[in-house]
Amino acid sequence: MRVFPVGAALSLFFIIIFTGCVLWGLILPMSLHMHEIWEPFLPGFEWSIIGYLIGLVWVAFYGWLTAVIYVPLYNFFNRRSAK
Repeated sequence: MRVFPVGAALSLFFIIIFTGCVLWGLILPMSLHMHEIWEPFLPGFEWSIIGYLIGLVWVAFYGWLTAVIYVPLYNFFNRRSAK
């Protein structure tokens, strides 16, 4: 398993989920918004266009961070189990 494809896939997946949650918040009343969940995990995120762009950067970063940690661990344990 390689870091680049996993990082790109996870980042895109997180961006799609994040965008879906933001769109969900535009449709539903304020009491059902997801922004309270996102704010602790995405510093600088607020309910604005700039906040959305900051959120996109953070979720892409988390996708790459997950890949950088997960892929080497997976490869390590996969190699050990193949012996």
